[in-house]
Amino acid sequence: MAIGERIRFIRNLRGMTLKMLGKSVGFDDNTADVRMAQYEKGTRTPKADLTAKIAETLEVAPEALAVPNIENYVGVMHTLFALEDLYGLRIDKLDDEICIRLDKDNGTEYLTMLEMFRDWQTQAERCREGEITEEEYDNWRYNYPRETVRKKRASLRKKRTEK
Repeated sequence: MAIGERIRFIRNLRGMTLKMLGKSVGFDDNTADVRMAQYEKGTRTPKADLTAKIAETLEVAPEALAVPNIENYVGVMHTLFALEDLYGLRIDKLDDEICIRLDKDNGTEYLTMLEMFRDWQTQAERCREGEITEEEYDNWRYNYPRETVRKKRASLRKKRTEK
């Protein structure tokens, strides 16, 4: 999904019009909807500073908008290859099922990714078990890692006050 499609998807999730989003990021009232439509349709690509403003307005991390090219299966494969190169993801078999795993020999990158994957797995399981709604799960994903950091800080503050 390209950046424009991500903007439209999240804007619709938030119940915002093109004009509302455009005005929120600083476009003139007369052109706000046209400008945002150009970004959503892909006729224009927002620069980093505008992407940051759009993300802030939509209450998501900028990375949630800048998704790598996964428009087709080949793009997905190349994204996975890049993740293998950069973060030590490995293709493997577990009980005759193909899976992607983290490489334990990848040192601190492994530990960092393991913590992140555990956070993701926990939230996904909470959603499957009905502890949180799909909307809450989506909110967690689209704001990652802000929500995780916020909850960890709150937990640490609570532990400190208990002592």
